Amino acid sequence: MVATIIPFGSEAYFITLLSLEKYNHYILFLVASVGNVLGSLFNWICGFYINYFIKKSWFPINNKIITRGNKIFTKYGKWSLLFSWVPFIGDPITFAAGTLRYPLIPFMILVSIGKFTRYLLIYVSIIWAISIF
Repeated sequence: MVATIIPFGSEAYFITLLSLEKYNHYILFLVASVGNVLGSLFNWICGFYINYFIKKSWFPINNKIITRGNKIFTKYGKWSLLFSWVPFIGDPITFAAGTLRYPLIPFMILVSIGKFTRYLLIYVSIIWAISIF
């Protein structure tokens, strides 16, 4: 849940690499998006196996995070997963989906839509900005 602690880190790398114009933009977009989806999958797995992980001293999630995520996910349901990219709430939402045993396939579809859309907007904005300057 590093994204909650340090939001916008992946976006900064993505923007930097795009602006260097040394790398294939489509591959950068794909890798950034898939990497973020995999991060959310990790949160879902941690939530799914919470009873095992909560006993570990290294596990970085406390009851406050669990409660916040469960509250949002319970209130807004599966559609909250479209906002899994939002800093400070995205990780608790994906974690809550795991604790509430939300099915993996719909989880991956909704999270992927949200994450890919975010990176598509960043990608289009940066490419547009580069073309202007």
